[in-house]
Amino acid sequence: MTKDIMVHLDGSAEDEIRLEYGQALATAGQSHLIGIFTNLLPDLTIPMPMDGGAAAMQVLAELDERARRDGDATAKRLMERLAGLQVQNEFRRLDETYGVLSAKVAELARCADLFIATRPHREPDATDWSDLAEAVLFGSGRALLLVPPGRHRQGPIRTVLVAWNGSREAARALREGLGFIEQAARTIVLVVDPPEDSEPWNEVELHLARHGVIAEVVSTESGNRGIGEVILDEANRLSADVIVMGGYGHARLREQVFGGATRDVLHTAASPLLIAH
Repeated sequence: MTKDIMVHLDGSAEDEIRLEYGQALATAGQSHLIGIFTNLLPDLTIPMPMDGGAAAMQVLAELDERARRDGDATAKRLMERLAGLQVQNEFRRLDETYGVLSAKVAELARCADLFIATRPHREPDATDWSDLAEAVLFGSGRALLLVPPGRHRQGPIRTVLVAWNGSREAARALREGLGFIEQAARTIVLVVDPPEDSEPWNEVELHLARHGVIAEVVSTESGNRGIGEVILDEANRLSADVIVMGGYGHARLREQVFGGATRDVLHTAASPLLIAH
C-alpha cells in the first residue's frame, strides 16, 4: 500500500508534471506527499591555483551565495504550489553539490513507498539528474516512477505493461507495481525470448489472478532487436500508460551502470516507467 510518495523538485518546468502524477496517486491512495527540493550549489572543493586563488575563492563564494538566494525564491514558489494541493504534504529542501544531493535523496527515499522523478534525458541548459535517479534506484530499496520529460498526466491508468523474465529484479518491480496493476483495466505480461521447453509466465499469471487481476500474456522473439527495443515497441503498440520492469545493472559503475535493456528503456520510454532493483 502506497502511503508515502516522494516527488523530486528542482525549480524547473518538470516540477509541475511530476506534481501532477504525485497528486493523482496521493489522492487515489489517500497518501502523504513529500516534495524534495534539490537546490544545486557550486562545487567549492575544486583545487585553486596558488596564484590568484583568493580571488577565485571569492568568486565561488559569491556563486554559492547566489545559488542559495535563488533557492530561497524557488522554495517560496514551490511551497505555495504545495499549499494548493488537495492532499496532505510537506516540503523539504536540500542545498548541496551534485554528488552529495544524489546520496542524500537516496537516503531519504528509503522511508517512502514511491519516488517520482523525470526519466534521465539530456537537454540544453537543463540539469542532468541521471545520477540522482540512479542513486535512488540502486541505493534506496524503493521503486521509482520515472516520467518522460514534458509528458503531462493523461488521466486514469488503463493499461499496464509488465516486462517479465522471472528474475529477482522483475519480481521486485511486479510487487512495487501492484498498486498500478490492480487499478488498471488491462494488464499485459510481456515475455521476450521465452525458453522453448517451458512457459515462464504461468506462475506470475496465477499470482496476479490471486490479486484479482486477469493478465494477458504476450510472448515474442527479439530477433535482431534489443530487449529494450522490444519492450518499447510493445508499449507503443498497446498504448501502455505505465511500463513495469526490473532495473538491471550495478550501482556506481560509471562505465556501465545499467544493463542494455534497462538503459534503452530508461532513456527513451514514451510512457511512465515503474522500475525497481
